Amino acid sequence: MSNTGGVAADQLRAFVERIERLEEEKKAISDDIKDVYAEAKGNGYDVKVMRQVVRMRKQDSNERQEMEALLDLYLHALGMAPSE
Repeated sequence: MSNTGGVAADQLRAFVERIERLEEEKKAISDDIKDVYAEAKGNGYDVKVMRQVVRMRKQDSNERQEMEALLDLYLHALGMAPSE
């Protein structure tokens, strides 16, 4: 392993190359996700709503309930909530 100015060049190169490979994989996955949303849109689904559902599914139940309660509170405060 060559050592230039206190930096292990071979190790640094390996880290950089790993990051580059991961960035390529991330881009490929991102493209795949876009394709799935495009397919869903082509089948008549609302992509904005689907993205919201995906975000909500990532949250735990308590966090989601808290967010929904705050949203309801804010909508009521702004007079935007449906009449009950």
